Amino acid sequence: MKQDAKSLYKALVSRDRRFDGLFFVGVASTGIYCRPICPAKPPKEVNCRFYNSAQEAEQAGFRPCLRCRPELAPGSAPVDSSQRIAHLVVQRIEESTADEESALEAIAGEFELSSRQIRRIIRKELGVPPIQLILTRRLLLAKQLLTETKLPVIEIAFASGFSSLRRFNDAFTTRYGMPPTRLRKKAVEDMGTVDGSGTSTLQLSYRPPYDWPGILAFLKARELQGVEWVTGNFYARTVQLGDSRGWIRITQAEKKDALLLEFSHGLAPVLPALLNRVRNLFDLNARPEIISRHLANDRLLRPWVKANPGVRVPGAFSGFEMGLRAILGQQVTVKSATTVAGRLAAAFGDPIVTPFPELNRLTPAPGRIAAAGVHQFVGLGITRARCKSILGLAEAQASGRLSLDSGNHHSPETTIERLAELPGIGRWTAHYIAMRALRWPDAFPKEDIAVRNNLGGVTSKQAETMSQAWRPWRSYAVLHIWKHPRPPANGVGPE
Repeated sequence: MKQDAKSLYKALVSRDRRFDGLFFVGVASTGIYCRPICPAKPPKEVNCRFYNSAQEAEQAGFRPCLRCRPELAPGSAPVDSSQRIAHLVVQRIEESTADEESALEAIAGEFELSSRQIRRIIRKELGVPPIQLILTRRLLLAKQLLTETKLPVIEIAFASGFSSLRRFNDAFTTRYGMPPTRLRKKAVEDMGTVDGSGTSTLQLSYRPPYDWPGILAFLKARELQGVEWVTGNFYARTVQLGDSRGWIRITQAEKKDALLLEFSHGLAPVLPALLNRVRNLFDLNARPEIISRHLANDRLLRPWVKANPGVRVPGAFSGFEMGLRAILGQQVTVKSATTVAGRLAAAFGDPIVTPFPELNRLTPAPGRIAAAGVHQFVGLGITRARCKSILGLAEAQASGRLSLDSGNHHSPETTIERLAELPGIGRWTAHYIAMRALRWPDAFPKEDIAVRNNLGGVTSKQAETMSQAWRPWRSYAVLHIWKHPRPPANGVGPE
């Protein structure tokens, strides 16, 4: 740990929620490890062992606390290239359907590294070998599913990433000293009778404060009709990941710093990938205290940050969907872009049946868009210039030449350059896509007319100069600037 043990023990005793997820404490006298907000009586300082991650604590032989539940601790965003690679590789392995070794070899090839280099990076940055890291994450997800849902144990095994029920039972019993059925029995007693709804709900924690009304308002203004349904209380959408289809609905938990993800059971086989996408969409891994403290050093931003320290940068559930929206939003109002995007989804999105009439389409697939003719887009009210941009993006995505998902192994700068090479996609659009789809915290669409107007009618060059003080959190600065509008020139605002 970079921090000294005495400072960490003070943080532990304070139970300050801002430290949640930043470290974990193993208690030598009990063999249990906890979050710093655990409601149990604080252990004696001499018995405490501090770790950067849950994986390190388990590698040291500690078991997760059943009261504070370490699997619910919010994550932390990587900040340098080694950390970025380590977290991306782990995410890709989690979402892969292949076994761990095969997935590691394939992903190493994509990163143009050897599997040995990948293992060394993960061990250096995260403290444990990749296989142990993945095993810990799978077991923690399984523990959450056993505790919070009524899914059958065998479905939980596969949803957590295990290839068989036997391997799941062996791993769970070996690591936690009890069979999974024991934990399930207690959970069922607490939850009561199965309701047969065909859905389950999981908690996704975040670090407070969190501007939930603000992020819903942002997504509502850009709602993709038929694919998304946003109200003042929840966000819902249709989902296709691989061969799995279904729907999700996200609400805010009462009296907890968490969102609640309700998902249809058809999505259980792709749950790790689903959880990653939802966390990205709602920016749940952000560190608001660090971001706000930095941005508040700027005299212009300070009152805006003070008024709303919980600002998040809305992500993208689908990078390609986000790319389409960004192209359609060039030089038009948000409302106009949203209307045309709804027509595009109705024309090219596959139909799906859900319990909600508002959700009846899947988001258009890159291959289907790439195979369409220009005349099909023109009939939807899309200009020929935009048609060429849409086709260029779809072809690049379908062929694999371009990836707009957060698991993309290329640097954001590289992806921005590749986007800008496509017909009709300028720097503004590329930075906007990087901000939301790639989850790049330092994107800055300096050409955006609303940003320039709200900074006092400055030029793009002047806006770029002003933004240097906000790095590496310029994406969050942009959200603050957008939330305090002055009348923009030509009536054009952010997409």
